Formats: sequence, structure tokens, C-alpha cells
Amino acid sequence: MTLFDWLALGFFIVCWLGYGPLLGLLARRSGTLNDDMLIVRRVWMTAMTHREIRLVDSNLLGHTINSGGFFASTNLLLIAAVASVLFGGEQAIEGFASVGAEDVPTRLLEAKLALVLLCLSRGLLDFIWSIRQLNYSLALIGAAPEVHTEADRVALGDAAANLLNPALSAFSQGVRGYYFALAAAAWLFGPVWLALGVALISGLLIWRQAASPAALAIRSARRLLEP
Repeated sequence: MTLFDWLALGFFIVCWLGYGPLLGLLARRSGTLNDDMLIVRRVWMTAMTHREIRLVDSNLLGHTINSGGFFASTNLLLIAAVASVLFGGEQAIEGFASVGAEDVPTRLLEAKLALVLLCLSRGLLDFIWSIRQLNYSLALIGAAPEVHTEADRVALGDAAANLLNPALSAFSQGVRGYYFALAAAAWLFGPVWLALGVALISGLLIWRQAASPAALAIRSARRLLEP
């Protein structure tokens, strides 16, 4: 690996591992979409405790579980495709390199594919954990008893939100894996493309979290929903 490869790879690792802490910092300063959604979901789960029939809530969660299953299945197909090249022997690597990847030693090309595979695998694990937690949330909604005091409703809503929020945070991390896998794939064309891809992907994700129309709309709704 050249110096530029190491620098670009280091930049990728810093952005990949530092994205979460950066979101936490932005949430404290100006708010982020993910942070605002934590409040929205908590209000949703509290409202759920006031409904005698919770069919709407279970349907919404069921739709989210189906979405998670779709992303996980797609992720698994991508992992299989990348792994088939990475572990398919020298002929598979050479055939892949001939379609436009940077002319580099085979070991370096394998390292580049391994980075893509790592991003996708991390995303798959996040989707699996998200689906598991969403199923737990669905069971909690189904098992929620009729409560008659406001304090009990708030406590039950908090318990449900404390289960639902990590589930959908894991879902978001899984989706984020697609973005960083795309940036990692840019390394196949050279270290400059990797650095550029990471910068563009990170900037896009931060903009969507802090300044996109969706983020601004959710921020306005949070102000209305917060007690």
C-alpha cells in the first residue's frame, strides 16, 4: 500500500467510527434527525398506552420489521456477491480487476474488497439486531395491560420507547453501512476516490441529519410534541 492508500484508509476509519460521536455532538448543539426521533417515538409509545385497540401501532411496527427484513436480505445478497469474488480464487480476482478497478497487486485488491465486505457485514448484523428488538417491541405492545393511572401510562410508554429506540437506531446504523460500503467501493479506483467518497458520504449524512427538509420538519414536530 502506498502512503496515499494509508492516509485515505485512515480518513475512512476516522469518519466511520467517528460519525456516531459527531452526531452526539451535533445533537447537543443544534439537534439531529435521529435525536429528535427519539422524542417522537417516546411520545408515540406513550400515546399507544392510551389506546384500547393498538392495531395501528402493531401495523406500523410490522411494516418496519418488513423493511428491516428487505434491507437485511439485500445486504446478504451483496455480501455473497463480494465474498464470491474475494474468496473465489485468483481467477475471480483477476476477472474482477479487468472490468475497471485500479491496477494494483492482488493482495491490495483483496484488502479493498475486504473493506467493502466488512461494511456490509456490520450493516447486516445491525439489521438482524434491529429486527430482533422490533419483535420484542411488538410483543410488548401486544402484552401491554390496561392501565388506569397517568403515571403508569407514562412508565409503560417509557419502557416501550427504551426498547423501540435502540431497535430503530440499529436500523439506522445498518442503512449507514450501505453508505460507507459505497465509499469503500470507491477505493477500488484509487485512494483519491476513497477519500473523496468518504468526504461526500459523510457530508451527505450530516446534512440529512441536521439540515435536510425532513430533519427540519421533525424538529418542528418535536417542539410541538414535547411536554
